[in-house]
Amino acid sequence: MSSTTDTTGTGQAAAAGTAPAPDAGAGAAAPKKTPAKLVFAAPRRGKPPRHLADMTAAERREAVAELGERPFRADQLSRHYFARLVDDPAAMTDLPASVRDRLVSALLPDLLTPVRELDCDGGRTLKTVWKAFDGVLFESVLMRYPDRATMCVSSQAGCGMNCPFCATGQAGLTRNLSTAEIVEQVAAGARALARGRIPGGPGRVSNIVFMGMGEPLANYKAVLGAVRRITDPAPAGLGISQRAVTVSTVGLVPAIDKLAAEDMSVRLAVSLHAPDDELRDDLVPVNNRWKVAEVLDAAWAYAERSGRRVSIEYALIKDVNDQAWRADLLGRLLRGHLVHVNLIPLNPTPGSKWTASRPEDEREFVRRLEAHGVPVTVRDTRGREIDGACGQLAAATGD
Repeated sequence: MSSTTDTTGTGQAAAAGTAPAPDAGAGAAAPKKTPAKLVFAAPRRGKPPRHLADMTAAERREAVAELGERPFRADQLSRHYFARLVDDPAAMTDLPASVRDRLVSALLPDLLTPVRELDCDGGRTLKTVWKAFDGVLFESVLMRYPDRATMCVSSQAGCGMNCPFCATGQAGLTRNLSTAEIVEQVAAGARALARGRIPGGPGRVSNIVFMGMGEPLANYKAVLGAVRRITDPAPAGLGISQRAVTVSTVGLVPAIDKLAAEDMSVRLAVSLHAPDDELRDDLVPVNNRWKVAEVLDAAWAYAERSGRRVSIEYALIKDVNDQAWRADLLGRLLRGHLVHVNLIPLNPTPGSKWTASRPEDEREFVRRLEAHGVPVTVRDTRGREIDGACGQLAAATGD
């Protein structure tokens, strides 16, 4: 059955299970395309200030000892930051004032400054543009539902994957975010919920999706550290279940394999967007390095090792990837696997030629996938009125 979730051809060819071939003319050779440029290594820039959230519990105690204080002070700081969600040093009354000032200055520096906030859905969706110490901008989104609250976080400022329909991809990669810069996005959302800033009364963050700006697996070390801080039991971390965390990727196969070897229970989401290599080479340029079959093989290996269903993210783009025969091809690739398809009505970016599929084409795509026995949902389109697509608001803020 199709439903709505968060987390946002020809009939003959479809029946035969083959894609209609382009009419290039007898004997004509198709011109060779130049793959879009990919950036895997982030530009070198200054590092953010060291923060408690960058460190393991043991490393925090060592850092406090290096400052000449007793190691248990690290546990007190951790309890304030992760468990009590305190961001005002004056509220840390179990720390003597002189000690408090030194430790807060050294281990709890201000990392992010909100420079713009927009809300919609009666205030239950809040999008924030953050400015880091070096002036870079990136976004997070807090979405509150009746039964849960989801934080969508960024892992990079910009993105190097160059997907043509994505505002972040077209902006290019500025730098990787640190573990603490990622964690602070979640902590800020948790504070907003705990203090009743979001309609619905005090609450807590229950789900984390790494689906904001950036390619998470291209910033592997910092993202893994952030997942650990987010899921470590309080006061070592925020205490959110690993099963409530989703890490998205366009298909960096070696990094997917590496994540599988971590033996965690986070969910893997693969931004596929096309079932055939010919189209995916253009829509998701990393496909020129790792093809659809390789990406899906890595995803199935991850599902087998983690026991978690893989989410296939598929942005429906009008007359580009929404043909019925592509739905059938996708269904044949996915059926029989531990998988779920998350169809995303494209949130078009200003001036882009890409736009969302027609409602009837979306419905037919869903019907075809279901006919293959593949579970499918259509993502809630929250955030359209607040530049909801990744990178839109940060780009507008930086203009």
